[in-house]
Amino acid sequence: MLTYLVIGLLFGSCKKDVPDQPAGFKVVEYGPVAVSKSNSTETWAHFMPWFERSEIGGEIKWGMHWTMNTKNPGIMDEAGKREIASHFYPLTGPYSSSDPDIIEYQLLLMKYSGIDGILIDWYGSSDWNDYKGNRINAEAVIEALDKVGLKFAIVYEDRTIPVVLEKDATLDRIGVAQNDMQYLEQNYFSNPEYIKIDGKPLLLVFGPEEFHQPSEWEEIFSNLNSQPCFLTLNGASQQAGTNCSGEYIWVDNSSLDNKYGNMSKFDLFIGGAYPGFHDFYKEGGWGDGFTWSIDFKDGETFRQNLQKAKSAGVDYVQLITWNDYGEGTMIEPTQELGFKLLEHVQDFTGVKYSVTELEKIFDLYNLRKSNQNNAENQKYLDQSFYDLVSLQTEKAIHLIDSLKINE
Repeated sequence: MLTYLVIGLLFGSCKKDVPDQPAGFKVVEYGPVAVSKSNSTETWAHFMPWFERSEIGGEIKWGMHWTMNTKNPGIMDEAGKREIASHFYPLTGPYSSSDPDIIEYQLLLMKYSGIDGILIDWYGSSDWNDYKGNRINAEAVIEALDKVGLKFAIVYEDRTIPVVLEKDATLDRIGVAQNDMQYLEQNYFSNPEYIKIDGKPLLLVFGPEEFHQPSEWEEIFSNLNSQPCFLTLNGASQQAGTNCSGEYIWVDNSSLDNKYGNMSKFDLFIGGAYPGFHDFYKEGGWGDGFTWSIDFKDGETFRQNLQKAKSAGVDYVQLITWNDYGEGTMIEPTQELGFKLLEHVQDFTGVKYSVTELEKIFDLYNLRKSNQNNAENQKYLDQSFYDLVSLQTEKAIHLIDSLKINE
């Protein structure tokens, strides 16, 4: 209380000539408090950890998911907007997935939207191509989850197997997948934040794309100490046989209603809600792209899809996606849609928060960047973070507004 009395005296004025902040400020680290929701549906966001932005010798280098083959984010228009491989532009501008400020921003937005965790698109344990970088980025996000109070699980991309075999002919396809499973078990499954279903670690496969026989999956899982709760894409569970617990919905141009109509066939079914679909692959020089798209309708498509999940009565729903800019399915704030999509998530989950808190989290991110060389102000921003994760929202907003005013 004394700490916040001092802060109040310092920042209670809106004047620019506020006295210097005391050098001895100590951050009080609070643990996360769960957000109350009126909707009991577990809500998870499909998360891409593959965005890269690095500075080497004063030169910014961009990863391929911002550039594809045709775009250069080093080129900016008069408003400072960078050229990226997407029809949509993140409110923060293009970023690195391992940036602690971005991670903080993304996880706080999720928390205040009532999102319970993330399903991480995972390219395996091999180090070829950008797989190692994706894994490092994912683990940077995973490390931050416990401070915010969110959980995670893995969506395995078995399509990476042929690439690994092409790079190393001494390997065999089942062995590579077994190595991936052992990595998951040793590094993720025992994490307290890992999502468990009936005591089993949840594992999704995007497909499968490589392994289409139940006997293959049985062999892949044979070296694990405990079998995962394993789900395939909708319509593909027969490829995993008895190794599979169910299916999950993904975005395509077929009927959502038909997919929900099949949910009773499975022990476990994860619903899905997407805001639209508008890929950049053809413009970006990554093939011919898709021949179809789904209109965002200024957020109405997403609202309707969330309502379908609620009407279906699913226990779990995946938001598709948090940040796939290449396919144009992102729900994180963009210049085009602002916070609108997350407001629909708030309505779906039934949290008491609104766009006000989301905007303050964006302010926190901007203050992190504008004060990156101000160690003392970073302490106050650290305090704002701990206040936010412990739901001491008014205190956090007071600090954020005070620092913003005095910039």
